[in-house]
Amino acid sequence: MSLMIALHTLAAVIWVGGMFFAYTALRPAAAKTLEPSQRALLWCRALSLFFRWVWGSIVVLLVTGYGLIGALGGMANVGWHVHAMQALGLLMMLLFLHIYFAPYRRLKLAIEAEDTPEASRRVGQIRMFVAINLILGLIVVIIGSGGRYIAI
Repeated sequence: MSLMIALHTLAAVIWVGGMFFAYTALRPAAAKTLEPSQRALLWCRALSLFFRWVWGSIVVLLVTGYGLIGALGGMANVGWHVHAMQALGLLMMLLFLHIYFAPYRRLKLAIEAEDTPEASRRVGQIRMFVAINLILGLIVVIIGSGGRYIAI
């Protein structure tokens, strides 16, 4: 169980930490130093690399999360915080799937077509969805780390 908890935590840190870095450091730095066409290309390439890690994190989170729940005897035997983590985590995954298959796919097409205004628009869409997912992820981290100590 210790290994599953460690892997579960590591996967969450990679995903949420990557969003935090992208939103609070990379985004403002790119906005101040790059032209719009360069910014869109940077985001497309950076997201391509980051999304590979997100896919892996999702697999690890699902396998370890449900493995831990199973080891504890099922959902009836876990605290409210596990139910909350599961619900918010699944919502985050659905939002990621939307990002990946809609605005990110369209960003790649706009980059290929050298359509900077469209690429910039897609980066803005992705930024909005990442902000939502980052907030959800931070809430999940708070619940995951402290939820068992709060009686509801």
